Amino acid sequence: MSDKPAAVARVEAAAIDHGLKIAIVETETSARSAEEAAKAVGASVGQIVKSLVFRGQDSGKAYMLLVSGANRVDEARAADTIGEPLERPDADFVREATGFAIGGVSPLGATAALPIYMDEDLFQHATVWAAAGTPRHVFEVVPLQLRSATGALICQVT
Repeated sequence: MSDKPAAVARVEAAAIDHGLKIAIVETETSARSAEEAAKAVGASVGQIVKSLVFRGQDSGKAYMLLVSGANRVDEARAADTIGEPLERPDADFVREATGFAIGGVSPLGATAALPIYMDEDLFQHATVWAAAGTPRHVFEVVPLQLRSATGALICQVT
């Protein structure tokens, strides 16, 4: 994997910086959606971590929500937790805020620090799978280790 994309190398470096031992896997098929990722790694959709970026309507600030692939974000509930109304930004905003393209946004290795919130439903699983910088790269991790590495606030966002 010496020709790994820069985004994948960034995820790997962030994991090491946080003392997280992960093995990044390149899938044979796209893992862009939760359903595709689950099929690609042989996991349930609930074990897939969707790394979703929202923009605060008042502040313009980026927020990352780590959500179980089986869930949909309740934007009003998430806004109550975060403290301001949220909106879904365009792809340019996501790339600018994280350094990742939509479909490969990883909870680790963003190019800027942003607040991270983690769906409590992810803790129902022994391990979960998250994007590792591209739509074809993923890693498996214990939810509590992911929370520790990202500093995520555990909440209910669905």
